[in-house]
Amino acid sequence: MQKKIINTIVLEYSFGELPEEHKLLIEEAKKQVFKAYAPYSEFHVGAAVRLANDEIFAASNQENSAYPSGLCAERNAVFYANAQRPDIAVKSIAIAAYTKGNFLKTPITPCGSCRQVLLETEQRYNNDILIILYGLEKTYIVGNVKQLLPLCFEKNSLINKTD
Repeated sequence: MQKKIINTIVLEYSFGELPEEHKLLIEEAKKQVFKAYAPYSEFHVGAAVRLANDEIFAASNQENSAYPSGLCAERNAVFYANAQRPDIAVKSIAIAAYTKGNFLKTPITPCGSCRQVLLETEQRYNNDILIILYGLEKTYIVGNVKQLLPLCFEKNSLINKTD
């Protein structure tokens, strides 16, 4: 038996310590929470992606009474950006959540489905996506999706390896 240790590096900042580029992306994500359709969970999420050309696309979560039919803010933002600018890589994503009249004190992370979509987007463009997770008391910065999704299922996993 071998023991494998997988480390994830998460940088923690106060909002004031962040570079202006990150603050702007967070502000775009925060605006989106007020556009969310979340009548069932009352958990409003906004996401904003910055492309390699510095263009920003933002979206919110959209719920549905048939729960699998809704979609998270992160996937909405990434799919929207990829549909509009299919040849431009996603550089970063900021995520913010709002419930019970305020933004969360600590950041939320993307769900498993969103992590998988973000991973595919990194691989599609051969470009790491910086992940910015906003909270009122602290903001986390993660260098790429594999930091959030170690031992991931990726396109190389589909290759039939028999040896």
